[in-house]
Amino acid sequence: MTRRGYLLVTAGGRAVGLAVEGVVEVFSPAAVYPVPAESPAMRGVVPVRGRLVPLVHLGALLGGPCAPEPSGLAVLVNAPRPIALEVEAAEAVIHESLLPPPDGEQLPWAVGLAAGAAGPVPVLDLAAVVARLAAAESA
Repeated sequence: MTRRGYLLVTAGGRAVGLAVEGVVEVFSPAAVYPVPAESPAMRGVVPVRGRLVPLVHLGALLGGPCAPEPSGLAVLVNAPRPIALEVEAAEAVIHESLLPPPDGEQLPWAVGLAAGAAGPVPVLDLAAVVARLAAAESA
């Protein structure tokens, strides 16, 4: 198995991993501009490096609660297009081989599990997360 790097973040009160090859940067959005959206996870757009990118509350997108105010921390990812994922914390990069989910357990939008300090952490399939957002917006 190939060992890869994963950025551990907290989103919607739970830990998830993001493959570092999809992560561009962790940043504090200077301003959030609201846009009409069907999904409560869509916060709006934020300026990043001279362009506007969608800001999405990752916890809400994964089915958790959406805080009323932005957290002030986001992870810019390419999945396959740039998107900013609002998170509560970006904690560490770990280098692990992914483990398969336990028998019978469903992990939507996850490609496997990484070993975090507090136990297994689902590592998200960023392309599937972006597809979920697109599906929510077109519903």
